[in-house]
Amino acid sequence: MKTERRKGITIMSLLIGLVKPMLPVMTAAIVLGILGYLCAIFITVTAGFVFLSGVSSVSLQEDKVFVLLISIAILRGFLHYGEQYCNHYIAFKLLAHIRSKVFAQLRKLCPAKLEGRDKGNLISVITTDIELLEVFYAHTVSPILIGISVSVIMILFIGYQSVYAGALAAAAYLTVGGIIPLIMGRLGGNIGMQNRENMGELNSFILESLRGVDEIIQYGKKEKRLREIETKSADLAGFQRELNRLEAIQRSLTNLAVFLFSVGMLFLMLEQYEAGKASYSEMVLPVISMISSFGPVIALSNLSNNLNHTLACGERVLNLLEEEPLIEEVKNGEDVDFQNIDVENVNFAYEDEKVLEDVSLHIEKEKMTIIRGASGSGKSTLLKLLMRFWDVDSGKIIISEKDIKKINTENLRKCQSYVTQDTYLFHDSIASNIAIGNPKASIEEIQKAAEKASLHDFIAGLPGGYETMLGELGDTVSGGEKQRIGLARAFLHDAPLLLLDEPTSNLDSLNEGIILKSLTEGTEGKTVVMVTHRQSSMGRGDVIIEMDNTGKS
Repeated sequence: MKTERRKGITIMSLLIGLVKPMLPVMTAAIVLGILGYLCAIFITVTAGFVFLSGVSSVSLQEDKVFVLLISIAILRGFLHYGEQYCNHYIAFKLLAHIRSKVFAQLRKLCPAKLEGRDKGNLISVITTDIELLEVFYAHTVSPILIGISVSVIMILFIGYQSVYAGALAAAAYLTVGGIIPLIMGRLGGNIGMQNRENMGELNSFILESLRGVDEIIQYGKKEKRLREIETKSADLAGFQRELNRLEAIQRSLTNLAVFLFSVGMLFLMLEQYEAGKASYSEMVLPVISMISSFGPVIALSNLSNNLNHTLACGERVLNLLEEEPLIEEVKNGEDVDFQNIDVENVNFAYEDEKVLEDVSLHIEKEKMTIIRGASGSGKSTLLKLLMRFWDVDSGKIIISEKDIKKINTENLRKCQSYVTQDTYLFHDSIASNIAIGNPKASIEEIQKAAEKASLHDFIAGLPGGYETMLGELGDTVSGGEKQRIGLARAFLHDAPLLLLDEPTSNLDSLNEGIILKSLTEGTEGKTVVMVTHRQSSMGRGDVIIEMDNTGKS
């Protein structure tokens, strides 16, 4: 992901670009907000004007003024509600849209860009970072435009009373709503990003601790782990305290500026009155108008510290959305019916670590090909290249006489089923876990796949049958049962090519025998490529390919 920081205005413009589909609603929110603030301001201004005009001595006019003020106050409430409704409608619609884009991006980046990535930071981005963007869309975009618009209107109104007063009002609004937030924003920008990064690191550390809790307890690392969590939490709290300190300074500066400019306006208009350049009403109205109109720019000033958090979150989300995948999906290529595979002079390295060197082999249709070799010889990597999780550095992989890079990705996935040595199980029912291989499958098809994987009798013996819920990460079933669920998924997917990566590596001889039996009986008419280092699996293959520890075959 990107490490170079962007300017706040750049982040805001990119985030605002996502508002385009909601522009009519955003416009309505801004108009309602401007009218609402003007109502709030002119309640005070109207009261001052009435007082200066001396209409309170006439009871009928007094009643009318009272009704007018009450009406403006009620209208202000409705306008404020409408503005907030529109802003939150936009925010939550856009958050759903952004989440959809982020998950689509993660799918594009998988697996090459996400393998080895800090999962806690990713979780932080797709949960709290996106959630905090609600502050930007609901409480930042329209307040900025509302603050600017209301300030311009009030400068013109005050300037109509006195040009000098209008100039002072412009300086006051610019200072409170612009200069102070910009200065404080710069001071807290890096702290906001560091705070979000530390939050992601803490999430990763806690997630790792929860997953390894058995080992932590077994080897007496509880106290050490707790101390590390406390240290990371203290660091995070330190950043938060610094942000709170900056927020307190910003609020103090804002209040001081409001006070000084209000006093300045009072003395300016007194001077104008004494010089005979302003009437009594022209002296009082600008003072009342400016004092009552700081609300929109104070709202802008208060954004600065929350904005540090929000812009940091926005930048992290934008960085993820803009990250380029290592492997682009093919959508305008060719579809194939699986026939065979030819690997021609393939070389591949993970960055500087060479894994495969000049590998060539032929995988024949409807045969079981066993690939064996020492750890680190590139067996699993070869399967991932056949899945096109990565592209080769040089050489070619040909499937059904077509270069794998020219085959439509969706069609390629339909041709392949892939079973890894560590089957991932979701916290869901057994039926739903198997149905990942074909989400549209009926329960009868799921049961048939389970029978092929020698799993049906085990499931039928459970109290909940196929609706039995599995624990998180599948910790309520054994390793052999996990592998058979993975195998059932592959059978349900019913692809002509079955790729197996060490399917029996972590199993005892009994479970290994069950899975090998399932493979023998359940893969008739299919092409099977199995990576293994176990001698007991050798007799099941039609073709055995040996890979040495230099990545050659």
